[in-house]
Amino acid sequence: MAAQEPSPPPSSLEGNKPGFPKKILANKLQDKHLCNICLKILRRPFQAQCGHRFCSYCFNKAVSSGPQKCSACIKEDIFEEPTSILKKGCAFPDNAAKREVEALEAVCINEECSWTGTIKEYEANHEGRCDFRILPCRSCKELLRANELERHNERECPERTLNCKYCKEPFHFKNIKAHDEICPKYPMICEGCAKKKIPREKYVDHIKLCTKFRTPCRFHVVGCDMTVEKEKIHDHEQACSYEHLNLLLHFIMGIKLSGAGAPVQGASVGAALELRHCQELELKVSTFENIVCVLNREMERSATTMEAYNRQHRLDQDKIEILNNKVRQLERTVGLRDLSIVEMEAKMRDMSAATYDGVFVWKISDFSKKRQDAVAGRAPAMFSPAFYTNKYGYKMCLRIYLNGDGTGRGTHLSLFFVVMRGHSDALLKWPFNQKVTLMLLDQNNREHIIDAFRPDISSSSFQRPVSDMNIASGCPLFCPLSKLDTKNSYIRDDTIFIKAIVDLTGL
Repeated sequence: MAAQEPSPPPSSLEGNKPGFPKKILANKLQDKHLCNICLKILRRPFQAQCGHRFCSYCFNKAVSSGPQKCSACIKEDIFEEPTSILKKGCAFPDNAAKREVEALEAVCINEECSWTGTIKEYEANHEGRCDFRILPCRSCKELLRANELERHNERECPERTLNCKYCKEPFHFKNIKAHDEICPKYPMICEGCAKKKIPREKYVDHIKLCTKFRTPCRFHVVGCDMTVEKEKIHDHEQACSYEHLNLLLHFIMGIKLSGAGAPVQGASVGAALELRHCQELELKVSTFENIVCVLNREMERSATTMEAYNRQHRLDQDKIEILNNKVRQLERTVGLRDLSIVEMEAKMRDMSAATYDGVFVWKISDFSKKRQDAVAGRAPAMFSPAFYTNKYGYKMCLRIYLNGDGTGRGTHLSLFFVVMRGHSDALLKWPFNQKVTLMLLDQNNREHIIDAFRPDISSSSFQRPVSDMNIASGCPLFCPLSKLDTKNSYIRDDTIFIKAIVDLTGL
């Protein structure tokens, strides 16, 4: 089980993930269902101008750093600028491919899971929710099935956090023995009276008062090796007074003999003085023992407090990491919302610019800058907002190359007419066969540049669209650039106006 890789995170309907893994297909895989970037099954497919399809996530990620050459066009040796250049705004959702992919039969990729259905059902109801998916434990990182995580976290994880049943402080399971050795509430047993459940923090105070606790005889400094219950110390000293005096005598004699040139006279007086000195030393020793006992207790309390501070610090660090993760997640969400707002604003602008009478005037401002971008290859082509022959009529737009295209590249301004897929296409007559007039307006209303054509009904450009827009058709030699480079009345305030008129006869 631990050798498997973690399962992907739960599904997201915003398209912020690459394609589906190939293993989910129940039937034979077809190349047309694959993303040309991640090489997985398409998720929310986009179709570029060159005709290749990509996952929404893969396409947006690829063009986020700027225009990119289509690797599929290069591989198939059909690369052609500018249609083979991938950039923002040059691809559109391919709903037909999306429906085809979502209808494919699918199986769950997780071992032992028997789920089957369509890819649409897999994404909506099963991906990221399968009980058999492999997930890492947040604490010990061990890989487990989703339906085993709860039991693992409660009973098996070596990094799981427990609350001490005595002091209620949290600690890791692997540190249980270390915690028991410092827990201030840990129950201890008195070695004297055998009383149980004495909290460690009160144990020292207990043994000071416990009459059953065994303590060394006061004469242990001179050789008595007996340990006696506190309540029996007086009886012991009375019963062993002769032995204590004998031990004390030998101790004092040893001190006398170790002294250099010590006089023998006045031995009895010297013994009495030594005895008094011994008693003073015993008193000092007892005092020092009390001091050491107090210091030991304070050190134990300090160690317990320090450990509590350390635990709290670790918990705080974990909380900080969780909050940082939430902040990063919110930043990603805000970024997606901003992207959606930008797309919605663009749609609103297109809707506000749309006309419904077959006549459309396209205002192109900042002409000089856009012309420079076209010359440099940064933005060779521009699309106009959509316009219509009537509210339920044909949907169309214009495409302009400010530095020319094809035979007009570098010498002419190229202008094309594009038939787009509309909501009412099923009600319209196909192929499109209406006369189209294209104009560059003279802003002094004297000499407009005009070109007109009637569609070639055998061309795919005028058939009913199967994608968001057909191939553009029009005038690659619409207007010589030399006419715009000299003083003219077509450009005023760095702005030009393009007009399109679709003949409505017969509609």
